[in-house]
Amino acid sequence: MKMNNLKKTCKGVLLFLSILTLWACNKKEVQQIPNAKVVRGTFYIDIYGTGEIEAVNSTNISSPMISWRYGNLKITQIAKDGAEVSKGDTLIVFDPSEVNKGIVEAEGSLEISLAELEKLKAQHQSDLEELNADYEISNLSHQISKIRFESAVYESDISKKEIELNLEKAEISLGRAKEQIDNRIKIQREEVKQKNLSIEQNTSRLNEAHETLSKLFLISPSPGIAIISMNWSSGNKFQIGDQCWSGFPLIQLPDLTSLKATAKVNEVDIAKISKGLKVEIKPDAFSDSIFTGQVNTVANLAVNKSKESRAKVFPVEILINETNKNLLPGLTVSCRLIIDQIDDVMYVPIEAINAEGDKNYVYKKSGNAYNKVEVEVGTSNSDYTIITKGIAENDEVALIMPFADEETKDKEVDKV
Repeated sequence: MKMNNLKKTCKGVLLFLSILTLWACNKKEVQQIPNAKVVRGTFYIDIYGTGEIEAVNSTNISSPMISWRYGNLKITQIAKDGAEVSKGDTLIVFDPSEVNKGIVEAEGSLEISLAELEKLKAQHQSDLEELNADYEISNLSHQISKIRFESAVYESDISKKEIELNLEKAEISLGRAKEQIDNRIKIQREEVKQKNLSIEQNTSRLNEAHETLSKLFLISPSPGIAIISMNWSSGNKFQIGDQCWSGFPLIQLPDLTSLKATAKVNEVDIAKISKGLKVEIKPDAFSDSIFTGQVNTVANLAVNKSKESRAKVFPVEILINETNKNLLPGLTVSCRLIIDQIDDVMYVPIEAINAEGDKNYVYKKSGNAYNKVEVEVGTSNSDYTIITKGIAENDEVALIMPFADEETKDKEVDKV
């Protein structure tokens, strides 16, 4: 008797479970299905690309051109990589010890040259005074001889001849004295010229040393972000203690008032890109911030997407409209290039569309169940598809197939 009651109870439980399962299958009730509403609005046809922010204009701060006499340039102070700098801030300081040594040597040589010039002038004056005295003596002798010659009317012929010869001798002596003075003046002028040339050379060297000293302090010409260059010798960015050669770029100072992004667009989409297209720019590091821009140029040649990939992409230059503290050179950004827009249409996420042959369906939510509804679709972008017929605005549709388990079982049964 008990055994019969137990059998009846088990049959009742099984019957209840069967009825419950059948009811659930008929209602096709599903729990925890992600949904999306049918939205009406402006539909954008867009293409996405990734890129990096750059400054449109950038100033290169290079090591100064200095004379070989001062040896190599050695960095003793340098701005931090990525530091914000203002106009007039000191970016780099080089070791001034060799230049200071050159200044001391040039000052000493200049002082010696100036002293030698003064001494030379004094010597020249003394020499000329002596020569002028000799000239005056010769002139007096000439005047005496001339007077004697003029008064030798009553002298004998022999005496007259002697007086005449003495006059000629005095004239020759006077001429030689005058010639010696002229020659000495020419020599002195040349000696002074050479000494002045030496002074000019020492002065030039001293001025060069002072100018070089000022060049050892590199000042920021404008505000910006200091981006330190790579030292090819060490493989690292330049730092204190490094040596460099003249004219090498050490710091890049981008102008943050004008920025651009260079995005990489797949070759299959590049034909859709043209100058002036609107772009939305989202920095990866600040995903909550969205900025705007427009396409400026499209590269004519494709490049490899990466060293490891053979896929081809085209660099597209995008001018950014805004400036912001979150927009910094070197940041990776996602760029949404808006190809076209269609106003006043309904659209749903692509995931909601299920294709079967040449027909498309969505699973429309109705209470706690989902009904399979055939729809007509239009243009799609990377995220959404336009719906032209089959459902209405604000309807909720499933983003995954809500009856996947049941349909899988049905297919398995059909195969058997």
